[in-house]
Amino acid sequence: MRRDETLADYLKQQGISRRGFLKFCAATASMMALPLGATEAIAKALSLAKRPSVIWLSFQECTGCTESLTRSSRPTLESLILDAISLDYHHTLQAASGSAAEEAREYAMQQNKGEYILIVDGSIPVKDDGIYSTIAGITNLQMLKDTAQHAAAIVSVGSCAAFGGIPHANPNPTGAVPVMDIIKDKPIINVPGCPPIPVVITGVLSHYLTYGTIPELDTLKRPLAFFGDTIHDRCYRRPFYDQGKFAKTFDDEGARKGWCLYELGCKGPTTHNACATAKWNGGTSFPIESGHPCLGCSEPDFWDAGGFYQPISTADFDVNKLATTAVVAGAAAGAAFGLYNRHKKSSAEHQHHKTSTDELKE
Repeated sequence: MRRDETLADYLKQQGISRRGFLKFCAATASMMALPLGATEAIAKALSLAKRPSVIWLSFQECTGCTESLTRSSRPTLESLILDAISLDYHHTLQAASGSAAEEAREYAMQQNKGEYILIVDGSIPVKDDGIYSTIAGITNLQMLKDTAQHAAAIVSVGSCAAFGGIPHANPNPTGAVPVMDIIKDKPIINVPGCPPIPVVITGVLSHYLTYGTIPELDTLKRPLAFFGDTIHDRCYRRPFYDQGKFAKTFDDEGARKGWCLYELGCKGPTTHNACATAKWNGGTSFPIESGHPCLGCSEPDFWDAGGFYQPISTADFDVNKLATTAVVAGAAAGAAFGLYNRHKKSSAEHQHHKTSTDELKE
């Protein structure tokens, strides 16, 4: 895809029909809690979007976030959206190496100053001036500061970049910290998870490409559309919790009947993520559906939060408050609708480009 091509041009070349494109836009609007009318706005904006520059920095991490994003059983429209961005720097996926790789990063920064999106996975060691992790002789700390300086926005992918993750766990010998502890003057979107759900990442990118702004966030800078509810709120085993039916071991009668895994240490009641709705592997399943309790990997300090298979204290959450989920979701949708209306006028200004979208093959 040429940098001056629109996304509509690119998708047309890849044989994506208009119907398939609109289906993706509708799904994105639904997952982001936008009103149905937002589908048209998303379709217009994405079809007109030019190829944005993305610089992806990997620091103290296990490559699981990249694996999650790239290990698809088949090509998807979501993956084509990612292909449509100009991924100008990524340790694992780029062809260049050595000095050529660093030159590519510096060139992308210069050519797209103030416009590129910076994606970071992995925590950043700050102890002893960050000497415990370097790339091309540059500490992760210095590389983050240099690259973030002229970024339009930053997406912290995975719990390590968002909250410090496993490197941040006690005793934290490298002084690992998340991105938001270092960068204070840029819009930051946290997409935690160990690893994060791929569709959440594409949803965030689609929102940014559509509106030119970051989505509504919670107090931990996570997109409310995906992290507004706890896994417990949406879990299909929730009725068994309400009935007091719990599996006591992984192979007892309750486990075989699909009863609640709370007493086996499930952290679903205190974990905010879209696992129960978006699921994994193309919507096939998620840990609880596979018979394993949630470990709470999208929450801060999940590694140190207590035994994985020990029940959380009932003092840590209030079941009665869960009844307000619908009210909270409604408020989030209302705020999103306001955002949609503010950008509706801007989207209308591009009406004369409508033919770019219409030409997508049926």
